[in-house]
Amino acid sequence: MSFASLLWLAAFSRAAGAQESTVESGGTLEEIMVTAQRRAESINDVGLAIQAFDASKLEALRVDSVADLTSVVPSFTVSQSYQGVPTYTMRGIGFNTINLSATSTVGTYVDEVAYAYPIMNTGPLMDLERVEVLKGPQGTLYGRNTTAGLINFITARPTDAFAAAVSADVGNYQSYNVGGYISGPLSERVQARIAVRSENSGEGWQRSASRGERLGEISKHGVRASLAIQPGDSTQIDFSATYWRNESDTVAGQGIGFTPATANSPFNAPGLVNFIRSNPPDDATDADWAPESVRSTDIGVGVGLAGPLRENNPFTGLKLRIDQDLSDSVKLVSLSSYNEFEREALFDWSGAPYEILVQKATGKIRSLAEDLHIEGATENVNWLVGAYYAQDEILDSNRTLLGQNANVSLIRTVGLPLLGTPFNCCGYTAADLARSFRTYEDVGNIDTETWSVFTNAGWRLNDLFKLNAGVRYTEDRQDYRGCSRDFNGSMLPNVNVVNRALFLQNYGILSAPISAGQCHTFDPVTGTFHEIVSTLDESNVAWRASLDFTPADSTLIYASVSRGAKAGTTPINPANIARQNAPVKQELLTAYELGLKATGADRTLQTNLAAFYYDYEDKQIGTYFADPIYTALTRLDNVPKSQAYGVEGDVTWEPVKGITIAATALWLQTEVQDYMGTNAAGQPQDYDGAEFIYSPELQGSLSLLYLRPLRNGLNLEMTLNGRYQSKSNTIFEDIDLYKIPAYGVANVSIGLRGAEDRWSFTLWSRNVLDKYYWTAVASNANVVVRFPSPPRTYGATIGLKF
Repeated sequence: MSFASLLWLAAFSRAAGAQESTVESGGTLEEIMVTAQRRAESINDVGLAIQAFDASKLEALRVDSVADLTSVVPSFTVSQSYQGVPTYTMRGIGFNTINLSATSTVGTYVDEVAYAYPIMNTGPLMDLERVEVLKGPQGTLYGRNTTAGLINFITARPTDAFAAAVSADVGNYQSYNVGGYISGPLSERVQARIAVRSENSGEGWQRSASRGERLGEISKHGVRASLAIQPGDSTQIDFSATYWRNESDTVAGQGIGFTPATANSPFNAPGLVNFIRSNPPDDATDADWAPESVRSTDIGVGVGLAGPLRENNPFTGLKLRIDQDLSDSVKLVSLSSYNEFEREALFDWSGAPYEILVQKATGKIRSLAEDLHIEGATENVNWLVGAYYAQDEILDSNRTLLGQNANVSLIRTVGLPLLGTPFNCCGYTAADLARSFRTYEDVGNIDTETWSVFTNAGWRLNDLFKLNAGVRYTEDRQDYRGCSRDFNGSMLPNVNVVNRALFLQNYGILSAPISAGQCHTFDPVTGTFHEIVSTLDESNVAWRASLDFTPADSTLIYASVSRGAKAGTTPINPANIARQNAPVKQELLTAYELGLKATGADRTLQTNLAAFYYDYEDKQIGTYFADPIYTALTRLDNVPKSQAYGVEGDVTWEPVKGITIAATALWLQTEVQDYMGTNAAGQPQDYDGAEFIYSPELQGSLSLLYLRPLRNGLNLEMTLNGRYQSKSNTIFEDIDLYKIPAYGVANVSIGLRGAEDRWSFTLWSRNVLDKYYWTAVASNANVVVRFPSPPRTYGATIGLKF
């Protein structure tokens, strides 16, 4: 396919809603206002690749979560890690990690407040005014790790007049959701709004292949209270408090194969190989996990994990924004925020009814931030200058249960002949060794501090050209303390006998034995087991320059170059060797983009196009460490040099009043250019030429929205939405087990809406064709498991407005 053909294809096939459209008199597209550059302006006047969706479009397309955005923003993908932490990728730029403490390349914001950690987005979405998706580095105005782009959720504000609404869903899997808001004035200068949302399902969509159990029940509840205060004509105060709790089931993995080290291992649990071979998943509902009767039973000092496979994650968010006019054209803005997230969750990603890997994840994030800036505008110049400070405190802990993992059985067997040697420091017996290595704990404490100063300005040079420029200087500091450590004495026999012997063989060092509760992460430099302590202190300069060319009122052509940075981070891994928990340094991305926005056919057609090239330095990845005992274990690493480039485009067309067609497409190429890493077999491998993970070559979506007036103010509404992506990989290596095949998913709804939008009734279905597909594949060091997306769901929604 020629480059010109690709441009044509992209121009006529991008995201549903890449330009927000609503039906109005004459069948024209309504212009949408956005705050992508932290000031209100028309989306068609902003020289950035942006998609925006207002509340009505989000409702029509049933976007109820961050993951649902992928159906209308196909260049954005979400994959679920086995510990429930989402991995966000935009235009191929992502960071694959399971850690609660890791930030994403795609920044997420709520009312311009950074939700720096993706786990903070796992609650219910409530009462949104619109969503803005910005592509490419956004570090000058937003900072906080936005090398790929950002998503800003703008919540609905309190209103001057009374308004209220309520909606209720019922559907399959015994699902029922309720949401609504009430808004209005408390006095002449004070307005308030309260929004609530509850999402529930009483029947899980995953079924055990070996017994009559299910997983997948949903229980999410949230509330947000907002106040708008005008103490004087020149002052605006906005305060909001958000609370939600997620008590949903965790998702089980589907066992599909084995790691290279265990594929032919005699140490696999009896019957495990036959189970995996006899139960290949062919449906999203197929899965299995260890029975609670197995994992909850204490075996000697190996304490089990009891309770349902479920989350218990509360979140609290506070925001205070003060806008103070200093003059008619200058304003001071203070944005203060505090976010707190806690987690206690039980996961089983064994992929089979065996105790291969069960984990209890606990953690806490406290995030305090202040953004202070002054902004102003004259007839031809707008400008902004400010400072930002944030402080985060994070505890990330995982207790693992793996008594039937092949690696555990191997270590127990290797240790038997060592019991009669001087390595048996403490008189362990064969029975002690047979019960050892059932459970341990990975713990990390991370304190992060970041501050920055920034400025941005736009100059209207003449009627044709506008120059935009911005720069931000940032300093980040991260202090880390953590290790893998014994839990209740379970690790003592295998660490003190087997590990010490093998470390002597590999490193020539005989270390002192550990005691109960002590770190068992080994440091070859000091020859001891100890807690790992590190400090990552970095600085960077993010910048952007662009030139906008407006040859006509309906056309904008822009060219930009920008640089963004994602701060370095330290992992929390099952660390046998200290280097596994070494930090990775910051990554840098320089982006070049040429774009077009054009409105035509009497404002019934909007076409947007962007071609981009990304020069990527020190890309952060989750990969493998060649371990002297366990072959390959997880770590983080930097890829020195890589690149991504592509073409993205969209068309929104309203050929007649009441019919809106929106299409989108992304053609993407990604390539590692310089990286020697370690593969899943623990062997060195040259990854030059490898594609990025979770980065399909082709992605696209199509939405058809139909509105037909009937009589007496009654309207018929129909929506059809579909998304497609070509095949992609979940690791750099070309291994079939780890691939995600090409797939397409369709959603549909039909309903009636009453006069003046007072009531509505809708029938809907997501994944209406019941397509079996998955978004992630991972290894638990024994079994390779995939994580499917839900099967077909359907139901009905009734809504009332007052």
